[in-house]
Amino acid sequence: MSDNNRYDSTRKAWENIWDNASVDVELQSAYYKRTIRGRNQYLPYLNKDEIVLEAGSGLSSALIPLHEMGYKVIGVDYAVNSLQASREHTSALALAGADIHALPFPDNSVGAYLSFGVLEHFEHGMQPALNEAYRVLKTGGVAVITIPYPNIVWKLAQWRREQRGQTLIDEDFYESTYTREQLIHEVTAVGFDVVEAIPTSHSFTLWGLGEIFQGEGYYQTSYFAELFGDMLRVVAPWKFNFMTMIIARK
Repeated sequence: MSDNNRYDSTRKAWENIWDNASVDVELQSAYYKRTIRGRNQYLPYLNKDEIVLEAGSGLSSALIPLHEMGYKVIGVDYAVNSLQASREHTSALALAGADIHALPFPDNSVGAYLSFGVLEHFEHGMQPALNEAYRVLKTGGVAVITIPYPNIVWKLAQWRREQRGQTLIDEDFYESTYTREQLIHEVTAVGFDVVEAIPTSHSFTLWGLGEIFQGEGYYQTSYFAELFGDMLRVVAPWKFNFMTMIIARK
């Protein structure tokens, strides 16, 4: 993958992001209402006797709570500085510097594969990474994947950029969105069986609309965002979700 300029620039962008970030600050969001709700959606599918791998673990804000709950977690990231910061914070974490397109694990060796907001960052698409996920998972193992959804607010923002003559994709940092149908197609194309497709994080879609929906903490949503987010989750689940969570089995 290293011959792709945007692939390399996206990795460099992540390294810069993590250089200017803090594990403690990132961990704040791990205990927000929207994050706890999402975690509770996939926890019943995890087995504490099996290895739980997060591909693209960053500063380990998803791994550390699972580690504290007693799961056998391993984090992998190609931005090694994020792993160093994670290890300084929680020394017992099992971490590996590696590309998620070439995971350093044998076939059929892990019980669960987690990927939270990662696979949308590859211009070549998610198929190569999904193939690796399928390879390392045991038969019956579960993949939990979250990807940004092209919701109404996102579409409005894209339209405004077009009207201003701005490019829709950053030249140095690649990011995309997937509809529910597109994401299900990508996951099933490599052999997974989709168990659930869940619209999530409606309150965070509202966070992007301005201060009334923003709390005081790190990307924290306000009371109003949570209130209206809960309403939207019921009346318009696939119009205002910020992310889609796919739970699939090998």
